[in-house]
Amino acid sequence: MRAHAQTIAISTQGKGTYEITREVAAAVRASGVQTGAVTCFIQHTSASLIIYENADRSARVDLERFFDELVPETTPYFSHTAEGPDDMPSHIRMILTRTSETIPVIGGEPQLGTWQGIFVFEHRAASHRRKIAVTVLGE
Repeated sequence: MRAHAQTIAISTQGKGTYEITREVAAAVRASGVQTGAVTCFIQHTSASLIIYENADRSARVDLERFFDELVPETTPYFSHTAEGPDDMPSHIRMILTRTSETIPVIGGEPQLGTWQGIFVFEHRAASHRRKIAVTVLGE
């Protein structure tokens, strides 16, 4: 059994989705694992990871708008606002999505579907540098 671990750093430019599929695939190739699994874990509480449509940008725009409506920054009863009005909403949006994704590896490649990509889903308005721990296990 082989194990490979590395960290991917992504700079975001505020709220939105940022594709990291290529970076994850490069980590899998660097591992030498042909059959196994790759796990990605974002090390933050105000951004998340999602597997989502990567062919049509409008699907991601709709997702982002949906979350803005679902957890508005104008919610009057939020008390955790030390870092601004998007502070508590970003934490709730992270809880509603995921902090990790695990994808099968076959033939040395992550087995994503035709229209699937791996994305950092940034929930904060300001730019951030997000770190994703990537672990590849297998043979």
